[in-house]
Amino acid sequence: MRRLARRLLDSGPVVVLAAIAGAGSFTHIHDTATEHGQDGWMAWAVAVCVDLTCVMAARERQRDAATGRQRSGPVSWPALVLAGGVVLSLAANLHQAEASVWGWLVAATPAGAFLIAVSMLERRATASRPAPVPATVTASAAPVPAPPMPELTPVDADAPGSAAGLPPALVTFARRVADEHHATHGAPITAETLRARLGVSDQLAADLLRTLHAVPETA
Repeated sequence: MRRLARRLLDSGPVVVLAAIAGAGSFTHIHDTATEHGQDGWMAWAVAVCVDLTCVMAARERQRDAATGRQRSGPVSWPALVLAGGVVLSLAANLHQAEASVWGWLVAATPAGAFLIAVSMLERRATASRPAPVPATVTASAAPVPAPPMPELTPVDADAPGSAAGLPPALVTFARRVADEHHATHGAPITAETLRARLGVSDQLAADLLRTLHAVPETA
């Protein structure tokens, strides 16, 4: 309940401002259309088209920002449509104004206030959404599953041992892991990576790496 009240207090003034400014701009567009041959319902239709086009373009800009859609040119199509609608509204407001500086400023106020209110609502709607997390992962950064490890007794896996006393099956398995790592990343495997892949102690991983460097692979 408190959150709803806070949201109403936060967005209410901006919504009211947008409604009042839109109504003022709507009236000026209607009167301008009437003076230039658009009688009856056509004058209202012209005013509705201009104002709703601005609202629709602003909402489309919000969707583009929320979905991360990239524009194809320097200016997106919704932004261009919004600018055109505001220019039409401003032109109608100035047409209805008194021919003086203050008359033009006062008449341009609804269109300017409407544009500011729409930009504020757009800014808040965009800022309330978290930034999208990139879903693509490069092939080199993707973890490569290790091949199944051969059966080893607890003594073989935990005892540090010397290079000469390592089980041949474990050496063979370590060589497979090292070869796959080199083929995937283009660099020799390190003792730390070998320890993490095999799940052995630091000393045993170091012994295995020394053995792999000392004993060449047999055909």
